[in-house]
Amino acid sequence: MNNKAIYMHGTNEMVWKDVPMPVLADHDVLIKVEAVGICGSDVHYYQHGRIGDFVVEGDFILGHECAGEVVEIGSGVKTLKVGDRVALEPGKTCGKCEFCKTGRYNLCPDVEFFATPPYHGVFSNYVAHPEDMCFKLPENVSNVEGALVEPLAVGLHAANQGGVKLGDTVIIYGSGCIGLVSLLASKAMGASKIILVDVLENRLKTALKLGATHVINPMEADVLKTVAEITQGKGAHVVIDTAAAEVTVKQTVDVLKTGGTIVLVGMTVKDEVAFNFMKLMGKEGTLKTIFRYRNLYPVAINAIASGVINVKDIVSHEFDFEDTKEAFDFVVNNAQDVVKAVIKIK
Repeated sequence: MNNKAIYMHGTNEMVWKDVPMPVLADHDVLIKVEAVGICGSDVHYYQHGRIGDFVVEGDFILGHECAGEVVEIGSGVKTLKVGDRVALEPGKTCGKCEFCKTGRYNLCPDVEFFATPPYHGVFSNYVAHPEDMCFKLPENVSNVEGALVEPLAVGLHAANQGGVKLGDTVIIYGSGCIGLVSLLASKAMGASKIILVDVLENRLKTALKLGATHVINPMEADVLKTVAEITQGKGAHVVIDTAAAEVTVKQTVDVLKTGGTIVLVGMTVKDEVAFNFMKLMGKEGTLKTIFRYRNLYPVAINAIASGVINVKDIVSHEFDFEDTKEAFDFVVNNAQDVVKAVIKIK
């Protein structure tokens, strides 16, 4: 078996390389990669070479939203077999720290997460991964849907943190992939009104297709006035910010219902942004954050398999593996057209 990978080669450049086949530990499985989503973090690394303190040094493999087929198993593997299709949860944690032992393994300080420097990602033909971080896909869940389990887990975690429940009004800033999966999660949890705010019309159209009850383009309408009209001046029970813009973070408290919850998902470019904490206190509001997700892959897969959540319609573009660089350049240069791009690896 030949294993090729495409590496970042400086910003906005990529190069192909032959790479060794992974060596399996006892509890690892070898995956033939079939589908990989292009995440916003991948694009950011590609363009800028870093995200905060995580800096790409040398040639680097991107990609962490992944599904594929098991082609070999380690000697200690018991729950998977050759031929199983799986979605890969991308973080390998220590299993020993206080966070791992209390079930909050997403906070493990020693996590090895695909495509987060210095750990390479999955834009290659084959990768090895621990058995317990590979989740079997039902027959009616495609590999492309399997790759979208990863962002869906983010949306589920955001909605869980917000405590979204039946009958709630939810406002989501940003209708990129994470905003849309937060929409899907909120809808599945019973929200009755879901308002998406974004400046890109194609994404707002997708949001309506996926179940948003209202969309607002700040370039065309006053967000605060429109939210007041939709909610009879009460605001939203839950406000989720995935846009990570200073203006949207600041505005979350303005559209929040008294006693409601704000969930910050996206990370702003600046470490410090303005926020009216006194207004939040006056509403006795709750401010929560998320970092990735935990214990949600089985939930996400079951939700997709049952038809409760439809991730297929998020995908706007598909590319072949050999066109990976062209795919990244297209995503960079056509934000107004791209909702979600996926690379299919043959």
